[in-house]
Amino acid sequence: MKFFSNLINIAILLIIATNFVLIIFFADIFLELETSIKYSIACILLLIEAMIIIFLIHSFYARPINDLKYLIQKFYVWELKWKDITIDKSKNKDVNYIITFFIKTLNTLKNIKDEFNHGKEIKWEVEIGKEIQWKMLEKKLLEIPSLNLVAKSRPAWEIGWDSYDIINEWDNYYIYVWDATWHWVWAGFIMIMVNSLISAFTKVFVSGAQILAHTNQILKPRVKANLLMSLLMVRWNEKDKKLYMTWAGHEYLMIFKHKSQKCFKIKSGWVALGMVKNIHKLTKEQQIQFEPKDIIVLYSDGITEAINRPSKDWKEEMLWEDNLQRIIEESPNVKWTKCKSARTVFNHISIELSRFMWYKHAQLDDVTLTTIEYKSPEYDENLDIPLKIPSSLMTEWKW
Repeated sequence: MKFFSNLINIAILLIIATNFVLIIFFADIFLELETSIKYSIACILLLIEAMIIIFLIHSFYARPINDLKYLIQKFYVWELKWKDITIDKSKNKDVNYIITFFIKTLNTLKNIKDEFNHGKEIKWEVEIGKEIQWKMLEKKLLEIPSLNLVAKSRPAWEIGWDSYDIINEWDNYYIYVWDATWHWVWAGFIMIMVNSLISAFTKVFVSGAQILAHTNQILKPRVKANLLMSLLMVRWNEKDKKLYMTWAGHEYLMIFKHKSQKCFKIKSGWVALGMVKNIHKLTKEQQIQFEPKDIIVLYSDGITEAINRPSKDWKEEMLWEDNLQRIIEESPNVKWTKCKSARTVFNHISIELSRFMWYKHAQLDDVTLTTIEYKSPEYDENLDIPLKIPSSLMTEWKW
Protein backbone atom coordinates (compact mmCIF):
# COMPACT_ATOMS: atom_id res chain seq x y z
CA MET A 1 0.00 0.00 0.00
CA LYS A 2 2.92 2.34 0.70
CA PHE A 3 3.96 1.97 -2.95
CA PHE A 4 0.57 3.17 -4.19
CA SER A 5 0.51 6.04 -1.73
CA ASN A 6 3.17 7.72 -3.82
CA LEU A 7 1.20 9.83 -6.31
CA ILE A 8 3.88 9.96 -8.96
CA ASN A 9 4.05 6.18 -9.10
CA ILE A 10 0.27 6.04 -9.46
CA ALA A 11 0.41 8.60 -12.28
CA ILE A 12 3.04 6.60 -14.17
CA LEU A 13 0.97 3.45 -13.77
CA LEU A 14 -2.06 5.29 -15.13
CA ILE A 15 -0.09 6.41 -18.21
CA ILE A 16 1.09 2.85 -18.87
CA ALA A 17 -2.48 1.53 -18.40
CA THR A 18 -3.77 4.17 -20.82
CA ASN A 19 -1.30 2.93 -23.43
CA PHE A 20 -2.64 -0.61 -23.11
CA VAL A 21 -6.25 0.62 -23.35
CA LEU A 22 -5.47 2.58 -26.50
CA ILE A 23 -3.70 -0.37 -28.08
CA ILE A 24 -6.56 -2.77 -27.25
CA PHE A 25 -9.53 -0.57 -28.25
CA PHE A 26 -7.96 1.09 -31.26
CA ALA A 27 -5.95 -1.85 -32.60
CA ASP A 28 -8.22 -2.33 -35.61
CA ILE A 29 -8.13 1.34 -36.53
CA PHE A 30 -4.29 1.38 -36.25
CA LEU A 31 -4.10 -1.59 -38.58
CA GLU A 32 -6.05 0.22 -41.30
CA LEU A 33 -3.92 3.35 -41.14
CA GLU A 34 -0.89 3.99 -43.24
CA THR A 35 2.49 3.29 -41.68
CA SER A 36 3.53 6.96 -41.62
CA ILE A 37 0.36 7.95 -39.79
CA LYS A 38 0.88 5.15 -37.29
CA TYR A 39 4.37 6.40 -36.50
CA SER A 40 3.11 9.98 -36.20
CA ILE A 41 0.38 9.07 -33.75
CA ALA A 42 2.81 6.92 -31.76
CA CYS A 43 5.32 9.77 -31.57
CA ILE A 44 2.65 12.23 -30.48
CA LEU A 45 1.49 9.86 -27.74
CA LEU A 46 5.05 9.27 -26.58
CA LEU A 47 5.72 13.02 -26.56
CA ILE A 48 2.59 13.66 -24.50
CA GLU A 49 3.58 10.89 -22.09
CA ALA A 50 7.13 12.22 -21.82
CA MET A 51 5.86 15.74 -21.08
CA ILE A 52 3.48 14.44 -18.45
CA ILE A 53 6.26 12.37 -16.83
CA ILE A 54 8.74 15.29 -16.96
CA PHE A 55 6.12 17.59 -15.38
CA LEU A 56 5.41 15.07 -12.65
CA ILE A 57 9.12 14.46 -11.96
CA HIS A 58 9.74 18.22 -11.86
CA SER A 59 6.84 18.80 -9.51
CA PHE A 60 7.47 15.82 -7.28
CA TYR A 61 11.31 15.69 -7.25
CA ALA A 62 13.31 18.24 -9.28
CA ARG A 63 11.80 21.54 -8.06
CA PRO A 64 12.02 20.84 -4.29
CA ILE A 65 15.49 19.32 -4.69
CA ASN A 66 16.65 22.36 -6.70
CA ASP A 67 15.22 24.67 -4.04
CA LEU A 68 17.13 22.75 -1.41
CA LYS A 69 20.29 22.87 -3.52
CA TYR A 70 19.86 26.67 -3.80
CA LEU A 71 19.67 27.00 0.00
CA ILE A 72 22.77 24.86 0.47
CA GLN A 73 24.68 26.98 -2.06
CA LYS A 74 23.67 30.17 -0.22
CA PHE A 75 24.80 28.58 3.04
CA TYR A 76 28.17 27.73 1.52
CA VAL A 77 28.81 31.39 0.68
CA TRP A 78 27.40 32.49 4.07
CA GLU A 79 24.53 34.46 2.53
CA LEU A 80 21.71 32.36 3.98
CA LYS A 81 19.07 34.38 5.85
CA TRP A 82 16.19 33.22 8.00
CA LYS A 83 13.59 34.21 5.39
CA ASP A 84 15.37 31.99 2.83
CA ILE A 85 14.92 28.79 4.82
CA THR A 86 11.51 27.92 3.37
CA ILE A 87 10.67 25.43 0.60
CA ASP A 88 7.24 24.68 -0.83
CA LYS A 89 6.28 21.19 0.19
CA SER A 90 6.34 18.45 -2.38
CA LYS A 91 3.38 16.11 -2.87
CA ASN A 92 5.82 13.25 -2.38
CA LYS A 93 5.88 12.32 1.32
CA ASP A 94 9.33 10.73 1.11
CA VAL A 95 10.81 13.84 -0.51
CA ASN A 96 9.06 16.01 2.09
CA TYR A 97 10.68 13.95 4.83
CA ILE A 98 14.14 14.46 3.32
CA ILE A 99 13.55 18.19 2.73
CA THR A 100 12.30 18.69 6.30
CA PHE A 101 15.41 16.97 7.62
CA PHE A 102 17.72 19.17 5.56
CA ILE A 103 15.85 22.37 6.47
CA LYS A 104 16.22 21.55 10.18
CA THR A 105 19.89 20.78 9.58
CA LEU A 106 20.36 24.10 7.80
CA ASN A 107 18.61 25.88 10.66
CA THR A 108 20.97 24.21 13.13
CA LEU A 109 24.02 25.05 11.02
CA LYS A 110 22.75 28.61 10.67
CA ASN A 111 22.56 28.90 14.47
CA ILE A 112 26.03 27.38 14.82
CA LYS A 113 27.39 29.78 12.20
CA ASP A 114 25.79 32.77 13.94
CA GLU A 115 27.21 31.65 17.27
CA PHE A 116 30.59 31.12 15.64
CA ASN A 117 30.50 34.62 14.16
CA HIS A 118 29.46 35.98 17.55
CA GLY A 119 32.29 34.00 19.14
CA LYS A 120 34.75 35.50 16.66
CA GLU A 121 33.51 38.96 17.61
CA ILE A 122 33.92 38.15 21.30
CA LYS A 123 37.41 36.74 20.67
CA TRP A 124 38.31 39.90 18.78
CA GLU A 125 37.03 42.00 21.69
CA VAL A 126 38.99 39.83 24.14
CA GLU A 127 42.14 40.35 22.07
CA ILE A 128 41.55 44.11 22.23
CA GLY A 129 40.97 43.87 25.98
CA LYS A 130 44.16 41.86 26.34
CA GLU A 131 46.16 44.40 24.35
CA ILE A 132 44.72 47.33 26.31
CA GLN A 133 45.38 45.57 29.60
CA TRP A 134 49.00 44.71 28.91
CA LYS A 135 49.76 48.06 27.31
CA MET A 136 48.55 49.81 30.44
CA LEU A 137 50.13 47.31 32.81
CA GLU A 138 53.33 46.86 30.83
CA LYS A 139 55.92 45.73 33.35
CA LYS A 140 59.24 47.47 33.56
CA LEU A 141 60.82 46.89 36.94
CA LEU A 142 61.96 50.06 38.62
CA GLU A 143 65.41 50.09 40.11
CA ILE A 144 65.21 50.66 43.86
CA PRO A 145 68.59 51.64 45.33
CA SER A 146 68.40 49.54 48.51
CA LEU A 147 66.36 46.64 47.15
CA ASN A 148 66.69 43.83 44.65
CA LEU A 149 63.40 42.83 43.12
CA VAL A 150 62.21 40.02 40.83
CA ALA A 151 58.58 39.96 39.72
CA LYS A 152 56.69 38.02 37.06
CA SER A 153 53.10 37.18 36.26
CA ARG A 154 51.70 34.51 33.97
CA PRO A 155 48.00 34.58 33.02
CA ALA A 156 46.13 31.30 32.62
CA TRP A 157 43.99 32.68 29.78
CA GLU A 158 43.90 35.55 27.29
CA ILE A 159 43.15 38.19 29.90
CA GLY A 160 44.76 37.96 33.31
CA TRP A 161 43.19 38.63 36.67
CA ASP A 162 46.36 38.51 38.83
CA SER A 163 49.35 40.74 38.45
CA TYR A 164 51.72 43.16 40.17
CA ASP A 165 52.89 46.71 39.81
CA ILE A 166 55.57 49.05 41.17
CA ILE A 167 55.02 52.78 41.55
CA ASN A 168 57.56 55.35 42.66
CA GLU A 169 56.52 58.65 44.23
CA TRP A 170 59.31 60.69 45.79
CA ASP A 171 61.05 58.55 48.44
CA ASN A 172 58.31 55.90 48.47
CA TYR A 173 58.09 52.78 46.32
CA TYR A 174 54.75 51.01 46.27
CA ILE A 175 54.97 47.32 45.34
CA TYR A 176 51.74 45.37 45.23
CA VAL A 177 50.14 42.20 43.89
CA TRP A 178 46.43 41.58 43.38
CA ASP A 179 43.89 38.95 42.44
CA ALA A 180 40.48 39.71 40.91
CA THR A 181 37.83 37.28 42.14
CA TRP A 182 35.99 37.33 38.82
CA HIS A 183 37.73 36.27 35.64
CA TRP A 184 37.88 37.15 31.93
CA VAL A 185 37.17 40.60 30.56
CA TRP A 186 35.54 42.03 33.70
CA ALA A 187 38.55 41.14 35.81
CA GLY A 188 40.89 42.64 33.25
CA PHE A 189 39.14 45.98 33.27
CA ILE A 190 38.92 46.05 37.07
CA MET A 191 42.67 45.56 37.10
CA ILE A 192 43.05 48.60 34.85
CA MET A 193 40.71 50.69 37.02
CA VAL A 194 42.46 49.77 40.27
CA ASN A 195 45.92 50.27 38.82
CA SER A 196 44.96 53.70 37.49
CA LEU A 197 43.36 54.77 40.77
CA ILE A 198 46.34 53.63 42.86
CA SER A 199 48.71 55.46 40.51
CA ALA A 200 46.67 58.63 40.94
CA PHE A 201 46.28 58.41 44.73
CA THR A 202 50.02 57.84 45.33
CA LYS A 203 50.41 61.44 44.19
CA VAL A 204 48.00 62.59 46.90
CA PHE A 205 48.55 60.26 49.88
CA VAL A 206 51.62 58.56 51.35
CA SER A 207 50.02 55.84 53.46
CA GLY A 208 49.06 52.64 51.65
CA ALA A 209 45.92 52.47 53.78
CA GLN A 210 44.76 55.87 52.56
CA ILE A 211 45.54 54.97 48.96
CA LEU A 212 43.57 51.71 49.06
CA ALA A 213 40.66 53.18 51.02
CA HIS A 214 40.17 55.98 48.48
CA THR A 215 40.64 53.54 45.59
CA ASN A 216 37.88 51.37 47.03
CA GLN A 217 35.64 54.41 47.54
CA ILE A 218 35.79 55.19 43.82
CA LEU A 219 35.69 51.55 42.67
CA LYS A 220 32.79 50.16 44.72
CA PRO A 221 29.87 52.13 43.16
CA ARG A 222 31.13 51.40 39.65
CA VAL A 223 31.35 47.60 39.66
CA LYS A 224 28.97 44.73 40.30
CA ALA A 225 28.55 43.55 43.86
CA ASN A 226 30.27 40.22 43.18
CA LEU A 227 33.32 41.77 41.53
CA LEU A 228 36.09 41.96 44.12
CA MET A 229 39.85 42.33 44.15
CA SER A 230 42.19 41.20 46.90
CA LEU A 231 45.42 43.15 47.13
CA LEU A 232 48.59 43.23 49.20
CA MET A 233 50.83 46.31 49.11
CA VAL A 234 54.20 47.06 50.63
CA ARG A 235 55.59 50.58 50.78
CA TRP A 236 59.33 51.01 50.95
CA ASN A 237 60.62 54.38 52.07
CA GLU A 238 64.08 54.70 50.60
CA LYS A 239 65.04 57.65 52.78
CA ASP A 240 64.10 56.10 56.13
CA LYS A 241 64.82 52.52 55.03
CA LYS A 242 61.49 51.34 56.42
CA LEU A 243 58.95 48.91 55.05
CA TYR A 244 55.18 49.12 55.55
CA MET A 245 52.47 46.62 54.69
CA THR A 246 48.84 47.31 53.75
CA TRP A 247 46.43 44.49 52.98
CA ALA A 248 43.02 44.09 51.40
CA GLY A 249 41.97 40.48 51.83
CA HIS A 250 44.96 38.96 50.01
CA GLU A 251 47.34 36.06 50.74
CA TYR A 252 49.99 36.01 53.48
CA LEU A 253 53.08 38.12 53.25
CA MET A 254 56.09 35.79 53.50
CA ILE A 255 59.30 37.16 55.00
CA PHE A 256 62.57 35.29 55.25
CA LYS A 257 64.67 36.57 58.16
CA HIS A 258 68.36 36.12 57.48
CA LYS A 259 69.42 36.16 61.14
CA SER A 260 67.17 33.25 62.15
CA GLN A 261 67.19 31.55 58.71
CA LYS A 262 63.43 31.13 59.09
CA CYS A 263 60.52 32.13 56.91
CA PHE A 264 57.53 33.68 58.64
CA LYS A 265 54.09 34.39 57.28
CA ILE A 266 52.28 37.56 58.23
CA LYS A 267 48.54 37.22 57.95
CA SER A 268 46.82 39.47 55.49
CA GLY A 269 43.18 40.22 56.04
CA TRP A 270 40.44 42.77 56.36
CA VAL A 271 38.24 43.14 53.30
CA ALA A 272 38.90 42.99 49.58
CA LEU A 273 38.44 46.03 47.37
CA GLY A 274 34.85 46.31 46.18
CA MET A 275 33.39 44.35 49.11
CA VAL A 276 32.04 47.30 51.13
CA LYS A 277 31.79 50.98 50.31
CA ASN A 278 33.85 52.43 53.15
CA ILE A 279 37.04 50.72 54.35
CA HIS A 280 38.79 53.79 55.81
CA LYS A 281 38.53 52.40 59.36
CA LEU A 282 39.23 48.82 58.31
CA THR A 283 42.39 49.25 56.28
CA LYS A 284 45.61 49.74 58.20
CA GLU A 285 49.25 50.27 57.31
CA GLN A 286 51.64 48.28 59.49
CA GLN A 287 55.41 48.59 59.68
CA ILE A 288 57.32 45.36 59.04
CA GLN A 289 60.73 44.76 60.53
CA PHE A 290 62.88 44.51 57.41
CA GLU A 291 66.65 44.23 57.77
CA PRO A 292 69.54 43.81 55.32
CA LYS A 293 69.63 40.31 53.73
CA ASP A 294 65.95 39.72 54.56
CA ILE A 295 63.65 38.71 51.70
CA ILE A 296 59.94 39.32 51.26
CA VAL A 297 57.75 37.16 49.00
CA LEU A 298 54.46 38.38 47.55
CA TYR A 299 52.36 35.92 45.55
CA SER A 300 48.90 35.04 44.28
CA ASP A 301 46.95 31.90 45.12
CA GLY A 302 47.88 30.47 41.72
CA ILE A 303 51.04 29.30 43.53
CA THR A 304 49.68 28.01 46.83
CA GLU A 305 46.70 26.36 45.11
CA ALA A 306 48.73 24.78 42.31
CA ILE A 307 47.90 21.08 42.03
CA ASN A 308 50.19 18.08 41.71
CA ARG A 309 48.22 16.44 38.91
CA PRO A 310 47.74 17.27 35.21
CA SER A 311 44.02 17.88 35.80
CA LYS A 312 41.64 18.64 38.64
CA ASP A 313 39.83 15.46 39.71
CA TRP A 314 39.39 15.88 43.50
CA LYS A 315 42.33 13.55 44.18
CA GLU A 316 44.96 16.21 43.78
CA GLU A 317 47.02 17.92 46.47
CA MET A 318 47.74 21.63 46.61
CA LEU A 319 51.03 23.31 47.44
CA TRP A 320 49.64 25.45 50.29
CA GLU A 321 51.47 28.03 52.40
CA ASP A 322 53.46 25.63 54.61
CA ASN A 323 55.19 24.09 51.60
CA LEU A 324 55.89 27.55 50.20
CA GLN A 325 57.54 28.50 53.50
CA ARG A 326 59.69 25.38 53.34
CA ILE A 327 60.67 26.06 49.73
CA ILE A 328 61.72 29.61 50.63
CA GLU A 329 63.83 28.38 53.54
CA GLU A 330 65.47 25.73 51.32
CA SER A 331 66.38 28.23 48.61
CA PRO A 332 70.12 28.17 47.90
CA ASN A 333 72.53 30.87 48.91
CA VAL A 334 74.39 33.01 46.45
CA LYS A 335 77.68 31.40 45.49
CA TRP A 336 80.59 32.16 47.84
CA THR A 337 78.23 33.74 50.36
CA LYS A 338 75.91 32.63 53.14
CA CYS A 339 73.05 34.78 51.93
CA LYS A 340 70.02 34.14 49.79
CA SER A 341 68.98 36.70 47.19
CA ALA A 342 65.74 37.73 45.55
CA ARG A 343 66.88 35.80 42.46
CA THR A 344 67.78 32.55 44.23
CA VAL A 345 64.47 32.53 46.10
CA PHE A 346 62.43 33.40 43.01
CA ASN A 347 64.12 30.76 40.88
CA HIS A 348 63.88 28.09 43.56
CA ILE A 349 60.15 28.68 44.03
CA SER A 350 59.66 28.48 40.26
CA ILE A 351 61.65 25.24 39.95
CA GLU A 352 59.96 23.61 42.94
CA LEU A 353 56.55 24.66 41.67
CA SER A 354 57.29 22.94 38.38
CA ARG A 355 58.53 19.85 40.23
CA PHE A 356 55.46 19.80 42.46
CA MET A 357 53.24 19.74 39.39
CA TRP A 358 55.24 16.75 38.09
CA TYR A 359 56.21 18.83 35.07
CA LYS A 360 52.67 18.35 33.71
CA HIS A 361 51.62 21.94 33.59
CA ALA A 362 47.96 22.37 34.49
CA GLN A 363 47.64 26.08 35.08
CA LEU A 364 44.13 26.61 36.39
CA ASP A 365 44.74 30.12 37.69
CA ASP A 366 46.97 33.11 37.07
CA VAL A 367 50.35 32.95 38.77
CA THR A 368 52.10 36.03 40.16
CA LEU A 369 55.32 35.97 42.17
CA THR A 370 57.44 38.81 43.53
CA THR A 371 60.56 38.53 45.68
CA ILE A 372 62.11 41.58 47.35
CA GLU A 373 65.57 41.56 48.95
CA TYR A 374 66.99 44.21 51.24
CA LYS A 375 70.49 44.41 49.82
CA SER A 376 73.38 44.14 52.22
CA PRO A 377 76.36 46.52 51.80
CA GLU A 378 78.51 43.63 50.56
CA TYR A 379 76.03 42.48 47.90
CA ASP A 380 77.75 41.86 44.56
CA GLU A 381 75.55 41.35 41.53
CA ASN A 382 78.38 39.57 39.73
CA LEU A 383 78.18 36.75 42.28
CA ASP A 384 74.39 36.47 42.06
CA ILE A 385 72.71 33.99 39.73
CA PRO A 386 71.30 35.14 36.34
CA LEU A 387 67.72 36.37 36.23
CA LYS A 388 66.77 33.82 33.57
CA ILE A 389 66.26 30.28 34.82
CA PRO A 390 68.20 27.71 32.72
CA SER A 391 65.85 25.59 30.61
CA SER A 392 67.45 22.44 32.01
CA LEU A 393 66.05 23.25 35.46
CA MET A 394 62.41 23.66 34.44
CA THR A 395 60.28 21.47 32.22
CA GLU A 396 57.08 22.67 30.53
CA TRP A 397 56.13 25.24 33.16
CA LYS A 398 57.89 28.53 32.48
CA TRP A 399 57.31 32.20 33.11
